[in-house]
Amino acid sequence: MHISVVLFTSDLRVHDHPPLRAAVSGADAVVPLFVRDRAIADLGDAGPNREAFLADCLADLDRRLRELGGRLVVRAGDLVEQVLSVVESADADEVHMAAGVSRYAHARERRLREALERDGRRLYVHDAVVTAVAPGAVTPANSDHFAVFTPYFRRWTAEGVRAVLAAPRTVRVPDHVRSHPYPSREDMDGLSPGLPEGGESAGRALWKAWLRDGIDQYTENHDDLAGDATSRLSPHLHFGTLSCAELVHGARRRASGGAEDFVRQLCWRDFHHQVLAARPRAAAADYRTRGDRWRTGRSADADIRAWQDGATGYPVVDAAMRQLRHEGWMHNRGRLLTASFLTKTLYIDWRIGARHFQRLLVDGDLANNQLNWQWAAGTGTDSRPNRVLNPVLQGKRYDPDGTYVRRWVPELAGLRGAAVHEPWKLPKAARAEYDYPQPIVDLSEGLRRFRRARGFFE
Repeated sequence: MHISVVLFTSDLRVHDHPPLRAAVSGADAVVPLFVRDRAIADLGDAGPNREAFLADCLADLDRRLRELGGRLVVRAGDLVEQVLSVVESADADEVHMAAGVSRYAHARERRLREALERDGRRLYVHDAVVTAVAPGAVTPANSDHFAVFTPYFRRWTAEGVRAVLAAPRTVRVPDHVRSHPYPSREDMDGLSPGLPEGGESAGRALWKAWLRDGIDQYTENHDDLAGDATSRLSPHLHFGTLSCAELVHGARRRASGGAEDFVRQLCWRDFHHQVLAARPRAAAADYRTRGDRWRTGRSADADIRAWQDGATGYPVVDAAMRQLRHEGWMHNRGRLLTASFLTKTLYIDWRIGARHFQRLLVDGDLANNQLNWQWAAGTGTDSRPNRVLNPVLQGKRYDPDGTYVRRWVPELAGLRGAAVHEPWKLPKAARAEYDYPQPIVDLSEGLRRFRRARGFFE
């Protein structure tokens, strides 16, 4: 009897799943396996919000597999040891899994391949499962990856995206392979109170609603902070409850300007994955060093705490940081302006901000989080590394009547219109009515400090 193991990682779905389809097509029985990898926790990449969302995903994946006649086997511990244990228990011949892009993912694949081959078994690693186009599938003539988005986007578009695969009709799983229990969301502490529901079922429902009600207006609405008119699909892409390839095909069928811009954002995700795949050190080191000597010491520590707590005195920055704490998610425009504020106005190391985001973000994807932070800090792929986003101007442009700020900074709820973005301009007597801090930094002073540090003058 020919038995295969399918190792799920960041691809927790049954629709459009190349490893699962390959295993089901070529074997008499399949063991769908997820390993709660001890090394992920040791790397500090298992924040409570993602753990809770993951628990939802695993429960939903198990339900879906049971509808197909199968079930999910969950183990905990060292990934290679647990895979080998399941392989031996099932007497499996091979393991199928999706390719990863991080340094740890590459090491994991290598260790697993070597261990299986010593035992006369094979590992099959499938590309374009986590991304729409595999990292390295398109490269420039003079490098192993694209460092600029626009030429990558042109090649990515010309490359095309693989066809979408249907879910298998049946999944036969050997009865004797045991599974470990996995905690549910209810067992976990320290979660953001507004954390969304995880799982393929929730993801597909959200995707259908986005196609029906949101995607065509994406171009004009995606930067509206108060409108909350983005897809909210990023957690599902991170955990792979939705297929990026399926989203690209579905969006292109809409043939609207909004759908085209949404596909461009999906391409940005692939772009960052291909950068990290080629330069794994960029997860922790500057992709392009600027010789920064980031601020440290007590003053810097106080500014970091104020930024994390949403108490900088700049309302749109504080609103975005409070949204992050409450929902485990932040609007993309908020991510850009809070990152720019930390790295360029306060001149704090981007890694400090990236770690804070990774602790709280339910969509805390290593490639996108780290490389977007580097883009904002000017150490990454941005062609204008010294651009600085002014939080007052950003607030007035993307939250013109202050609705987003009043939603997340209730201390300022009594201020009407754009005045909410500059409460320090109120008369002294009026300021006393609002329990809200004064700005922790003067924007002009912060800009001068940043320019001096970078040796950059306009």
